[in-house]
Amino acid sequence: MKLLMTIVVWVLLFNVQADTSPQGRYLGAKTAQSPLWLKDSFLEFEEDIAEAAAKNKRVMIYFHQDGCPYCARLVEENFADPVLGNYIQKHFDAIEINMWGDRQIVSIGGKPFTEKTFAAALQVQYTPTILFLNEQGKTALRLNGYYPSDKFRLALRYAAEKLENKLSFNEFVRSQSELATGPLIDEDFFLRSTNLQQQLASGSRYLAVYFESPGCAECKVLHERVLSDKPTRELVKKMDSVQLNIYSDTPLVAPDGTPLSQSDFARKLNIGYTPSVVFYNAQGIEVHRIDGFLKTFHFQSSLAYVLEGAYQTQPSFQRYISARGESLREQGFDTDIWGYDSSFPAHVAQ
Repeated sequence: MKLLMTIVVWVLLFNVQADTSPQGRYLGAKTAQSPLWLKDSFLEFEEDIAEAAAKNKRVMIYFHQDGCPYCARLVEENFADPVLGNYIQKHFDAIEINMWGDRQIVSIGGKPFTEKTFAAALQVQYTPTILFLNEQGKTALRLNGYYPSDKFRLALRYAAEKLENKLSFNEFVRSQSELATGPLIDEDFFLRSTNLQQQLASGSRYLAVYFESPGCAECKVLHERVLSDKPTRELVKKMDSVQLNIYSDTPLVAPDGTPLSQSDFARKLNIGYTPSVVFYNAQGIEVHRIDGFLKTFHFQSSLAYVLEGAYQTQPSFQRYISARGESLREQGFDTDIWGYDSSFPAHVAQ
């Protein structure tokens, strides 16, 4: 009897040990202290807009979340820059919103929200997301994700100078940039097709359209650091990919069948940041896009979000990222949201 009990105990212990795997680590999270010059608002936006207009300013709404390293980069590099910080204070009343917060908001027309329901209503998919509001409470410009300081400066000027009724942000960026020439950085998975409608009709794969520009520093980071990651590259190869030059006059056929140039296509989609990636389903409908700076885990998660069709059932990309990261950690793999190298093999990326 004692022998039998001993065997049972050992079997139970063995099973517990066999079923227990080390939990992966969550790395890269960072929170920075927001500047003191952000407005201490009652979050009644019609009043905020009126107060700003009386000072010849506009309202800037900044969505963030705790632990977001992209938000920390915005605070520490853009907001902390003396020139940019002074420019913001001169031209904007900046209001901070926690995309998961519970503070009460009264939006335009007296419509009530909490911070999190307001972010959901506006389909905030990345943090930071920044909205610049005009004097009627409409969005003059929206930035989805982190913009490096040089590109952020252009966005501030565009909104402060009230240019949205004169030209698109894409057109403004083009007017302020030297149109660099030369080749884009190539990849072996880029297709040479210029008929995007036909490309989609030829199969059932998703189409990723990469909008890039010559001499683009962030494009170089994308190719050399993000797309060189093996798990990310495996996901990339599961969809069709086409690379376009936002300054090129080369003709193409858009997913909806419209003939236009590469630059006109970028203008039509108001691509103001390079690199941007726009994802289309087999019906030629845009289902997701990346139009801000992303490191590997978030870029990779965007690919998986599309490939899994998760956008159809989970409208919040942030919730999808959180669940994906938790799943990987449960399998014993680290998730580094601010690194460039995946800590898991390619076959578990999706």
